[in-house]
Amino acid sequence: MVSSIRVLLADDNAPLLSELRVQLGTLFEIVGTVENGKLAVDTTLWLDPDVLVLDIAMPVLNGFQAASRLRDSKSRTKIVILTTSEDEDYIEAAFSSGASAFVTKLHLETDLVTAIRQVVQGNTFVSPSLRGSDPRL
Repeated sequence: MVSSIRVLLADDNAPLLSELRVQLGTLFEIVGTVENGKLAVDTTLWLDPDVLVLDIAMPVLNGFQAASRLRDSKSRTKIVILTTSEDEDYIEAAFSSGASAFVTKLHLETDLVTAIRQVVQGNTFVSPSLRGSDPRL
């Protein structure tokens, strides 16, 4: 059964977007997919999803820039950063820019659903493989 949690997916990797749409679509309402940071901001402000799953390395605006713009616009949408990076500085930058979760693509199958559910409940989430490096957890 699909929950009422509305999710927008943003990544410049089209095959990954398709895979995420299929995997998450059985659990959440996927309201759309976009392939650059500017479209992520514009579409989030237009569709007002509960959660934006946002890659860091994207064209036009990167994930940090997009998250910052959404934070500055007072968007209620929770942001889950999805990235290949496990750099501690990226974790800090993600939370500083307004994200509520940091999930590595290496662990997306085990961590992404939990991250989405946690941020909707008002919590933060960092992939467990990185928790030793993040003082919030």
